[in-house]
Amino acid sequence: MRRIIVLVLVALANTAWAQPGATTKPKLVVGIVVDQMRQEYLSRYYSKFGDGGFKRLMGDGFMLRNAHYNYAPTVTGPGHASVYSGSTPAIHGIIGNDFYDKDTRKTVNCVEDSTCKAVGADGNGDVSPWRMLSSTVTDELKLFTQKRAKVIGISFKDRGAVLPAGHMADGAYWFDGKTGTFMTSSYYMTQLPAWVTKFNSLNLPAQYLNQTWNTLLPIAQYTESGPDDSPYEKKIGGKAKPVFPYDLPALRGKSTSYDLLYVTPFANDFLTEMSKASLAGESLGKDDITDFLCISYSTTDAVGHAVGPQAVELEDIYLRLDRNLADLLKTLDKEVGAGKYTVFLTADHAVADVPQYLKDSKMPAGYFSNEFAQAKLEGYLESYFPGRKIIAGIGNEQVFLNHDAFQKDPKSSGIEMMIASELIGKYLMTMDGVANYYTQAELRQGSYDEKGIKGMMIRGYNPRRSGDIAIVLQPGWFESGSIQGTTHGSPYTYDTNVPILFYGAGIRKGASARYHTITDVAPTVSLLLNIKFPSGCTGQPIEELFE
Repeated sequence: MRRIIVLVLVALANTAWAQPGATTKPKLVVGIVVDQMRQEYLSRYYSKFGDGGFKRLMGDGFMLRNAHYNYAPTVTGPGHASVYSGSTPAIHGIIGNDFYDKDTRKTVNCVEDSTCKAVGADGNGDVSPWRMLSSTVTDELKLFTQKRAKVIGISFKDRGAVLPAGHMADGAYWFDGKTGTFMTSSYYMTQLPAWVTKFNSLNLPAQYLNQTWNTLLPIAQYTESGPDDSPYEKKIGGKAKPVFPYDLPALRGKSTSYDLLYVTPFANDFLTEMSKASLAGESLGKDDITDFLCISYSTTDAVGHAVGPQAVELEDIYLRLDRNLADLLKTLDKEVGAGKYTVFLTADHAVADVPQYLKDSKMPAGYFSNEFAQAKLEGYLESYFPGRKIIAGIGNEQVFLNHDAFQKDPKSSGIEMMIASELIGKYLMTMDGVANYYTQAELRQGSYDEKGIKGMMIRGYNPRRSGDIAIVLQPGWFESGSIQGTTHGSPYTYDTNVPILFYGAGIRKGASARYHTITDVAPTVSLLLNIKFPSGCTGQPIEELFE
C-alpha cells in the first residue's frame, strides 16, 4: 500500500510539472557559455576540480557526453546565437563574427548596429541583436510572460552578451577595456542602472591588475598540460616568454588601459562578480515569474587562442573557472534557493590543436593563407575574364564574387557566375590544405537534414549573407599566418564536440552518450518552462532529461 501511495504521488508530481502554468517552474534559468571549451576538458582536468563547480554540475545534474555543433563555421557569434535560438546560421543569419555585407560591400560585425550608441563608456556601443533573424528562448520567455520576466546578458564580449539575451532583453552588458567597466548600448537604455554604476565604481579591475598571476597549484602538478615554456604559444601581455609567473603591474606598465585583464583568469572573477551583482540588482528569481540570466565567459577563448589547448595557462584558467562556478552556484543557493533555479552550461565551439605542434609531431596539419589563395585565383581567372575583378574577397573560408563584374550582359551573367564558381572551385582543389568546396547552387539545393560535412556546410550557409563558394579545409588546417596559438571554425569534431550540462530544478541526475546537437539546448529549456520553441528552432528537446 505504501509503495502504491508513493507511485501515485510521484505521478501526480510529474503531471503537475507538465501542466501549463505549473508552479514548479524554476524561478531563474542561468545559461552559461564557456567560450572555446572542449568536452574533453571535463575529464582531463577532473581530478583537480573542487566539489562545488564542474563536479557539482556533472554529479548532481545531467551531462551529454556526445554533444556537437551541427554546422560550420564553429565560431563565437553563430555559436551563441545557435545555443539560444535552437537553429543554425542558415536560419538565424549569424554566419560569422564578422562577415562581408553584400549590400554595403564592407565587412560588418555580427552585432554591429550604426543606429545605436554607447551607454556607460565610449567603447563599442553601436551594438544590437538586429542581425539575428530568429527569436531566442529568452525572447520567447519575454513573450510568454507579457514581458514581465527579466532577461539579462553579461559577457566580456559584446556578442556574448547581446545574442543570448535576445531582442527583448532588459539589458546586456560587456567589458570596455579603456575604462575597465561594464557598458551597454542605447538599444537597451539611455543610462546604466544604478546597480551597474555602483558595481563599476568598485574599480575591481585595478585591483586585479595590481597582482601577479601564478599557478593556482604547484606548477609540477599540471601534468595534464605540456611544458610551460613552449614555442607554440604567443606571448601573453607582451611578456618575453610565455611562462609563469605573470607580473601584471610590470606588464601593464604606464598604460591606463585595462585590456590586459582580458587575458588573465581575473577577468572570469570580474564577470562572476558582475553576475552575482545582477542577481540583487535586478531581483532575479525573487517572484513567481521565471527570469533568465545569460553569462558568457570569454577569457577561456582569449587565452586559448594565444596558447592553445595544451598550455599550462589554459589549465590554470579552467581550475580557477571551476572555483568561479562554485562561487556562483553557492550564491544562487543563497539568493534564489537551492532547487529553485536551473542552470545549463555549454560552449560556443571547441578548438583545434596548434597546427605547427601537430606538424612537428608528425600529424597532418597546416596553414591556409587567404591572401595567397586570392592572389593565385585572380591570376588564374585573368585568362578567362580579362580585365575583370572576379573576386570581392575571401574570408571565413568562403569566396565572395564581385557581382558587378557580371552585370554587363544580364542574360549571360548567371551562366558566367556559375562558370567562375566552378573554375575557382577546381583551382582551389589544387591548393594544399583544401579538402573540398561547395558552390552556392549546391548548398541552396541541398537538404537541411543532409548528413556529413556537406550537411554541416548547408546548415551554416545563409543564402542572403554567405559567400558564393564555401571552402572546406583538411583536418588540422586553418586560416592563419602565425605558427603560434590556435583557432577554430571547422566542421571537424575537435571544433564541434562541446559540453552540455543541465542542473537544478526539473533536472534529474544522469548522463547520456547519445548524439545531440547544440540546437537541442533551446527547445529543452523551452519544454522545461512550458513555453513555445524559438521561431527558427530546428532542434529537439533532450528526451533523456524527461524519461
